[in-house]
Amino acid sequence: MKRYGSVIRLHPEKVEEYKRLHAAVWPDVLRMISACNIRNYSIYLRKLDDGQPVLFSYFEYVGTDYAADMAKMAADPTTQRWWSVCIPCQHPLETRAAGEWWAGMEEVFHWDGAASRA
Repeated sequence: MKRYGSVIRLHPEKVEEYKRLHAAVWPDVLRMISACNIRNYSIYLRKLDDGQPVLFSYFEYVGTDYAADMAKMAADPTTQRWWSVCIPCQHPLETRAAGEWWAGMEEVFHWDGAASRA
């Protein structure tokens, strides 16, 4: 299992629309996320000190071929339609890597608490 974190800005005037969309994610989109071996997926919203809204995404990948699973998701027509309504809400970071929409983040700490339960 590998954990992924990423970040993206939202257009301020699109915050409520984005929240509305994600309050009722299309069931076929959720099925595709699961079929592509993504688990424990969360998106958090935060306004920075300057008022700029940003999203933080976290998920766990449990598959064996991340690139193939992401290609499968990107090829899915329902997912493409979902992205077509979500992408206009988003404003990617200029510092993201080539080919990224959401900017990947480096994990600097993780503790699952397993040692304390032993």
